[in-house]
Amino acid sequence: MQFRYALDLQLFADDKTEKATPKKRQDARKKGQVAKSMDISGAMILLTSFLCLMAFGGFLKTRIIALYTDVFINRLTMDVTKENVMTLLGDYGVQILLMLAPVFVVVIIVGLVANYAQIGFMLNGEGLKMKFNKLDPIKGFKNIFSMKSFVEFLKSILKLTVICYLVYTTIWGARGDIAKLGQLPVEDTFSFAVKLTLELGIKTAVGLFVLAILDFIYQKYEHEKSLKMSKQDIKDEYKKMEGDPQIKGKIRERQRHMAMQRMMQEVPKADVIITNPTHFAVALKYDGTQMEAPQVVAKGQDFVALRIREIAKDNGVTIMENKPLARALFQRSEIGDSIPADLFQAVAEVLAYVYKLKGKVK
Repeated sequence: MQFRYALDLQLFADDKTEKATPKKRQDARKKGQVAKSMDISGAMILLTSFLCLMAFGGFLKTRIIALYTDVFINRLTMDVTKENVMTLLGDYGVQILLMLAPVFVVVIIVGLVANYAQIGFMLNGEGLKMKFNKLDPIKGFKNIFSMKSFVEFLKSILKLTVICYLVYTTIWGARGDIAKLGQLPVEDTFSFAVKLTLELGIKTAVGLFVLAILDFIYQKYEHEKSLKMSKQDIKDEYKKMEGDPQIKGKIRERQRHMAMQRMMQEVPKADVIITNPTHFAVALKYDGTQMEAPQVVAKGQDFVALRIREIAKDNGVTIMENKPLARALFQRSEIGDSIPADLFQAVAEVLAYVYKLKGKVK
């Protein structure tokens, strides 16, 4: 006995297997849905901060020593009054700001560059809107135990593991120097602590940056996956776009532009341009071996007519002024069509004159 099972292909119709259309991507971007890893900005800022401390270390050291010297020499014996305290805080505030300003400026620039490198320039208030569905406790509880939360938990464990490993290996490698710190002067001890801190910071930042790159690749994959569409989604979007007046207008404008480009490419191939002379221009072409009658390869009015004449001049195409003929051809002929039969005689006379000028016969 044989059994036959009918397989309903509609069961697979909603499978999102197609890449997102440009419109779907644009709509998602407007909502702030982009592939972005927050860890990249954090890692680059951390790395830049420690590199800046290394680069500006001498400057910071000089300023800090000068600050403490001023405190212990000039400020300990001053009268504690409201005016003196305000002056002291103002002076030291400005000095501290000047010390940290280079680091702050570089860090801000790096943060902006890291963000721009991932998503480009994007400014929208979608994320600032109040959405009451986010207050749903049931939905929030589900999010806690979602796959996304689990992945974030694994990422946190991985970052913590990498940081602990780097700290352990760095300190273990310097254990001999750490054991001798009690025998060193205070200045050397301080210098060693600074160097070890910078080494730990840079190693940690580099490790986090590598993890951030992997996270960005994962976020990119998840983003592309979330944007995927079914074939039916694409069909529905296309139907919706067809009914959009703005989309229709853009399509028509693009079609007109492409048609204009194709028409202008035919002007250099014309035998003659018949003009009004300023309002109309009609380009005619005739090949006795392939055509029964001359054909209109281009025509235009006002600005388009001017453009046709300019292209004709640049390519050595003869331009002839004939107001009645130009108007008749413009109004009664379409591009790619043969000229009307009652205009054969007038056009033949024009072409005969042109061929005589060029010394050729068709």
